[in-house]
Amino acid sequence: MQRQARQWRRDGVAVGLVPTMGYLHAGHLSLVARARRSVGARGKVVVSLYVNPTQFGPGEDLSRYPRDLSRDRTLCREAGVDALFLPTDAAMYPGREQGDYSTFVVEEALSQGMEGASRPTHFRGVTTIVAKLFNLVLPEVAVFGAKDFQQAAVIRRMTRDLNFPLRVIVAPTIREPDGLALSSRNAYLSPEERAQAGVLREACLLARQAVKEAGDAGLPAAQLKRRVSACIGRKPAAHLDYVEFFDPETLRPRRRVERGSHMALAVRVGSTRLIDNASMNED
Repeated sequence: MQRQARQWRRDGVAVGLVPTMGYLHAGHLSLVARARRSVGARGKVVVSLYVNPTQFGPGEDLSRYPRDLSRDRTLCREAGVDALFLPTDAAMYPGREQGDYSTFVVEEALSQGMEGASRPTHFRGVTTIVAKLFNLVLPEVAVFGAKDFQQAAVIRRMTRDLNFPLRVIVAPTIREPDGLALSSRNAYLSPEERAQAGVLREACLLARQAVKEAGDAGLPAAQLKRRVSACIGRKPAAHLDYVEFFDPETLRPRRRVERGSHMALAVRVGSTRLIDNASMNED
């Protein structure tokens, strides 16, 4: 992969990277389309398919994470992807099985709350694998989805702090008709759970409407969190992991929520953990 990327660079060919863990859906394909617009018809779009073990914590779904390489290949071919990068664990983490891998990339500020608090080793795995992909694919642009708002912020910070010579683009979340954000993990949901999973979007819209009605005065975050929790609690299969209101630039929690704030939440629907986020600025 790196030899090919170097050749493209020598030839003056722009490269766009879309990092994924596979089991692709329309959300991923929208990232591919965004990468294509960035690099143009002459450029190359690379999709990496790799279920990264270091971003899964103990007891999480690494072993059962959905995989369908044949389908992913077909979708990428139809979407005009130029190259699939399919690294192995041995290539990405040499010596790890023998306890002989010891280098990780750690972002120490934006990764601390929300997903970082709920899944303590998650972002260390994310930043490490993304840094490795940047070094291997040598892209001019890398495209990530806005559904993972905190992840995108962490990757942008890492890119800035470590002087990676590329641009990070965050593309809009693609949703189902009922508002549920597309996710590979949606495949875990039973029909009954899927019918209740739209509550994540309901909670986001409830919070946004409450902030809009509050006007310039805003609302205490604790009060709004209780309202979101009650909204989630109306669905028997849904259980709130966290909800946070924060500054979208610094990710620092806000004690008072007003227009310009951002919201993120994680909810377990049955045994499936789903995330979403929303700006309190939108109408």
